Amino acid sequence: MHFAFLCTDKLGALQVRLDTRPEHLAYLNKLNEEGKLAFAGPFLGDDGKPTGSLVVVKAETIEAARALAEADPYAKAGLFANVEVKAWNWVFNNPEA
Repeated sequence: MHFAFLCTDKLGALQVRLDTRPEHLAYLNKLNEEGKLAFAGPFLGDDGKPTGSLVVVKAETIEAARALAEADPYAKAGLFANVEVKAWNWVFNNPEA
């Protein structure tokens, strides 16, 4: 099953994002190698700067998905004001369908 992480950055936390980005990318690369990452990328503000993240993972349960979200270095660094984890059904353009 797929789960979407809808993450909203704290206001004024761009430097936290920039400082933590290498660890975050390493974490996503690890998830990708394990076959758990479907896709990911930042939400952008009107100025083109990141304001949050969308991460879609494969997990057996919502609890497992939440554990993946909590283990993200961005989450551990306190970047996010809010993280929503939602079950998601990939209908169109799913390469596995």
